[in-house]
Amino acid sequence: MRPATYERYGEYRDDVAPWLGNVPTDWTFEKGKWHHQYVKTLNSKRECENVLSLTLRGVVNNDPNNPEGLVPSDYGTYQLFDKDDLVFKLIDLENVRTSRVGLVHEHGIMSSAYIRIKPSLQTNARFLYYYYYNLYLGEVFNKLGSGVRSTLNHNDLLALPVPIIPFATQGAIASFLDKKLDQISQAIAIKEQQIALLKERKQIIIQEAVTKGLDPNAPMKGSGVDWIGKIPAHWEVRRSKYLFTQRKEFARKGDVQLSATQSYGVIPQDEFEELVGRRVVKIQTNLEKRKHVELDDFVISMRSFQGGLERAFASGCIRSSYVILRPLETVNPDYFGYLFKSPRYIKALQATGSFIRDGQDLNFDNFSKVDLFIPPLDEQAAIGAHIKFACQKIDNGIATKQQQIATLNEYKTCLINGAVTGKIKVA
Repeated sequence: MRPATYERYGEYRDDVAPWLGNVPTDWTFEKGKWHHQYVKTLNSKRECENVLSLTLRGVVNNDPNNPEGLVPSDYGTYQLFDKDDLVFKLIDLENVRTSRVGLVHEHGIMSSAYIRIKPSLQTNARFLYYYYYNLYLGEVFNKLGSGVRSTLNHNDLLALPVPIIPFATQGAIASFLDKKLDQISQAIAIKEQQIALLKERKQIIIQEAVTKGLDPNAPMKGSGVDWIGKIPAHWEVRRSKYLFTQRKEFARKGDVQLSATQSYGVIPQDEFEELVGRRVVKIQTNLEKRKHVELDDFVISMRSFQGGLERAFASGCIRSSYVILRPLETVNPDYFGYLFKSPRYIKALQATGSFIRDGQDLNFDNFSKVDLFIPPLDEQAAIGAHIKFACQKIDNGIATKQQQIATLNEYKTCLINGAVTGKIKVA
């Protein structure tokens, strides 16, 4: 059911604030500072009692032994929060990957960078939280932020209009949203689980095909390499440095800048920005030190120990710290693209050194230590085509589930906005 199908109030007006749109004529809006209180009380005991954090999951208890975010040297800089306080993080507002508003579920301490607002006794805390959360979803804070880091202070926050409506109505709206959002969250969780199963199925298909081929009756042999195990008897095992070597050519004039990504491979930065819907920092100096990449090269990036090697889907240039691999003989890029992203290959790469612990990047020496199994070229092509076809169907299923999740999240946003601004009548 779309929010538009709910009952509506009798009459509306649109003179409160541009970002509120139409609101019921019998709803009063006043500045938050006339009703709610900004409070800042430092943790005088200086103890690490119950540390809370504002995350994309809401306000959570922060495990001191495994904390989320930075850990202070002195908890005396933290401030006290009580149950039903509202907490805001209104700095660096252009960063879209952080939450801005939360409702505190129990007494604890939080960073002094947060803004603490105590709702009035005539206000349902959950209703007020949903109201401000709606402003966050609508990027109202972002539009009002100022300064180099795009920031709002508590005075800016409490100058915003808030609805002054009967306490019972507030409670009914909050209860309505609690119930509906829980249903939406459950539906999303089911679809996320389905996506996880599809991704697991995809990995199994890739792993089976790249290590065993497509003929289940093919004679097998021991490879002599622990991570490889048994492979078809007619496949070859070879040191990887005899199949791939480093491309050390510097960037050519006119090379487009590329991004090495785990999700999309090595693609032009402009294309990556369009796919993810955000800008990335482009290097403007020392471009001559960047490395040239050819189509179907492979790149060892700073994240390759987590997600394998990245295939180049375009020619261009990339940062000098990356290792570029070019084949010494004809290979099928589809086949090796799947092999270099397979879990067993990644695990073998991780076993080549202590780079994870020491913060070092993978290099050509790490790559050289992992032997490769090599099917005949025509079989490489057949395996690559088989995986591509099978995975395409799975990817289509994943994309469908992701679109359904996006639709549910959009419905959630519309529902919250409609309820807390009176565009739908739920009480």
